[in-house]
Formats: sequence, structure tokens, C-alpha cells
Amino acid sequence: MKSIVSILLLGTMLVSAQTGSTPLKVGDAIPDVKLRTEDDKEVKLRTLVSEKPTVLIFYRGGWCPFCTKHLQSLIGIEKELQAAGAQLLAISMDTPEKLKATPGRDKLGYRLLSDSGANAANAFGIAFKVDDALVKKYKDSYKIDLEAASGNDRHILPHPAVFVADTAGKIRFAYSNPEYKVRLEPAKILEAAKAAKN
Repeated sequence: MKSIVSILLLGTMLVSAQTGSTPLKVGDAIPDVKLRTEDDKEVKLRTLVSEKPTVLIFYRGGWCPFCTKHLQSLIGIEKELQAAGAQLLAISMDTPEKLKATPGRDKLGYRLLSDSGANAANAFGIAFKVDDALVKKYKDSYKIDLEAASGNDRHILPHPAVFVADTAGKIRFAYSNPEYKVRLEPAKILEAAKAAKN
């Protein structure tokens, strides 16, 4: 667990230093934000978390190859999370319609949720604004349209992050990192989820 704590602290310091935002930490309560399902139905995060201990994965969107690779890697821990009595929810800026088009969506057993308004990303302290030059580069060079993906022109994305919350909504583990190519390994996420039950 010591290694996880070290990773957690490093990620939090990086986010704070590079963005000026302060991610929620262990002991904080998760915000009662509203998200949308793939069927475009509104759900409250607190309500979902009250059902069972929850691993929350924040990712940039289905257009991001690093994100989709990470989402696919989590398939390997789904059964063990379920056996431990926990659930996995993945949250991005994608609209509900875009969630359905996430590469490899049919292989994921867990739920994808839309935070296209950035309410959750802001409330968790992991949101950042993409500068205009990068928005243009994404669109012109990589054919990635952030506005089409999120359904708005605010150009806000979340830093990739992992939070583990108990059914009372208390954060038991928190990790975020502004280096979007760096993702927490599935084994570490599983370890954190199991440790949060003790």
C-alpha cells in the first residue's frame, strides 16, 4: 500500500503544480453531481455510489487512444472487483451518444457516464481548459473535434484520475496525473479498491 500512497501523492502534487487546481483527496466526500447515461438519462453520482463501493475512472474521451487502451485494460479486473463487492464507473466529457461509439465499447461490462458539462471534473478538482492552439491542432492534424465530442465549446477536459469511494460517499483512494499518457495500472486500482474495504 505504501507504493500506492507514493503514487497518489506524486499525482496530486503534479496536478496542483501544473494546473493550479486541487484534486479531491482521501477523506473528502464525493460531490453530488449529475451525470448522464448512454441512454441520455440523468443519474446522481452519490446515488450510484450508495449502491456499493465504487471505483471512479475519469478519462478524456473515446477519441483518446490512451484512454481507450486504459478502459480495455480494466476488463481484466472487472470480475475481481465484482467479487470484492465493488463496481466500476468510467466518466468522460463525451456526450451520451459518443459514449456508445467508444472503441471496444461492446467488450466493456462496466458503465460509461457522460460529464459533458464538466460538472464532475470541476467538482473533483481535475478539470483543465485546453488552449485554443491545441484545440485547433487536434482538429486539423488529428481530426479530433473536442466540441463535437462534448457537445459544447468550453474545451474542458479532466486529467486522467481514479477515485475509490465507499457507500457513504467518502473517498478512500485518490489519484490524478496531468501527464495524460500515464495511467494507473489495473492491478493498483484493484489493490486500492480492496484496501478501501478494510
